[in-house]
Amino acid sequence: MGMQVGFLYDPGFLEHQTPQWHPETPQRLTAILQGLKDSGLWQELKHPRVREATEEELLAVHSPGHLGHMAQARGYVDADTYVSQGSWQAALLAAGAVCRALELIKEGSLQRAFCAVRPPGHHAERERAMGFCLLNNVAVGARAAQALGYQKVFIIDFDVHHGNGTQHIFEEDPTVFYFSTHQWPHYPGTGASEERGRGPGEGYTYNVPLQAGSGDREYLQVYGEALPRLMEEFRPQAVLVSAGYDLRVEDPLAAMRVTEAGLKGIVQSILAASGKLPVVFALEGGYDLQALSSSVLSTVELLCQSL
Repeated sequence: MGMQVGFLYDPGFLEHQTPQWHPETPQRLTAILQGLKDSGLWQELKHPRVREATEEELLAVHSPGHLGHMAQARGYVDADTYVSQGSWQAALLAAGAVCRALELIKEGSLQRAFCAVRPPGHHAERERAMGFCLLNNVAVGARAAQALGYQKVFIIDFDVHHGNGTQHIFEEDPTVFYFSTHQWPHYPGTGASEERGRGPGEGYTYNVPLQAGSGDREYLQVYGEALPRLMEEFRPQAVLVSAGYDLRVEDPLAAMRVTEAGLKGIVQSILAASGKLPVVFALEGGYDLQALSSSVLSTVELLCQSL
């Protein structure tokens, strides 16, 4: 049954090297892989090859200037975003993984996918890297989905930080719905409930700012009630998820209280609301290695189970 679920990973993701103090480490991915292998779920999944995003795919989201700058950059590009020798290639593969997953779904060889990528993406704006993110993986994926014929795309972002980049890229676009739950006020300071999109995109951004200390009850109410209603109204053809596991109670970078059970409830709600639609999860944050590994394992198990 699980054979229709893809797990997209590339060793190139480990070549994005961060300074010693930095929470966004290659160990995040090795912990995820170890958890899947230890559980026996690894063999149940399809493991398609990842490719780099094409220039055309990237230019659908980012400016040529930003791409040129990122390809050349070394060291800090903002207070906490670091670029090493292998980072640009890792970023191209991270964005490309989401595009590849969608292609495979379109071809019929996958139904759903989890992209275990780094660097993460949702803070990256059209012309700016920030918040550990160089390219906006999910935004590039949304435009790739549209190029494949999935005209209306619904993006769900449960990372504890607001995806300012994703919101800004699509805020005037009625064909891409952006839905986010996040700790507020918290980095990066965007994502107030009155931010609802602009111009033709007004009403297609939906932010749920949650207070520090919010936990399973608050999250499950939002994902069990608001999300299905919005998806039913929008009627998307594909669903992309910015899966940030820093909402877990164990996480050092945030102050939410979501447990393993709560996380499973969030994922179940997303899958129930998505029904038979293509669903692609892309890794964002999550900095406690144990909680991250168990959360991704739970997510992938649910992707397999509910088919």
